[in-house]
Amino acid sequence: MVALKLEEVGARYGKTQVFEAISTDWLKGGTLTALIGPNAAGKSTLFKRIAGLLKGDGVVQVEDVREGFRPICYMPQDTGANAVLTVYESILLAAKQGGGWRVAEDDLKDIDRLLKALHISDLAFRDLGALSGGQRQLVAIAQALVRRPEVLLMDEPTSALDLFRQIEVLEFMRHLAAEKGMAVLIALHDLNHALRYCAQTMVISGGRLLASGSTLDVITPEMLRSVYRVEARVENCTQGRPMVIVDGTA
Repeated sequence: MVALKLEEVGARYGKTQVFEAISTDWLKGGTLTALIGPNAAGKSTLFKRIAGLLKGDGVVQVEDVREGFRPICYMPQDTGANAVLTVYESILLAAKQGGGWRVAEDDLKDIDRLLKALHISDLAFRDLGALSGGQRQLVAIAQALVRRPEVLLMDEPTSALDLFRQIEVLEFMRHLAAEKGMAVLIALHDLNHALRYCAQTMVISGGRLLASGSTLDVITPEMLRSVYRVEARVENCTQGRPMVIVDGTA
């Protein structure tokens, strides 16, 4: 099973230091890890640094990558859209990036399975430019997964989705991580999604990693007060699920 570890990792834009000296224990595959923090905390920058899109101090280690799988794939928040391509063509293009251009039957089967799993088969031959933001986000997830990554970095993958689709996607990703042994890191703003779907959580704020560990150990009233400046508590609500409660409201 794949494992990811950060050692004294830092990143900067020009002379501006975004974060420094971020270290973690081994983040093992099979579960979802939430990356949380306030706006402009550096979550997207950390993902870009892990993916190798930005240079910086420290070391990003990935171990136990299987043959035929790609070590790291980064799904940005702003996926863009090439109006010239259909959904199917865009996913096929993503599958062939970094490899040969010969299309095998297995490639097409993989795409068909992802379209079905994400419930977007009906969009297969529509132009990307004609899709809504939420539909493009689902296509971007398919484009990331078709590359068969061992470590998947998802930057707010549910931000443009309605509540039903958010739950559907996070359920799917949790199941897929367990089935495939992927290490999936997801930047989230909805802390209740983190509590419900993510076994591990990392908190980044002020250029530092403030906490990393079990989600229930990390999302605490003290953390909510210091990072988000709200008085809140975490309680078990319906079906024993923990939820963040602010002023008596989930």
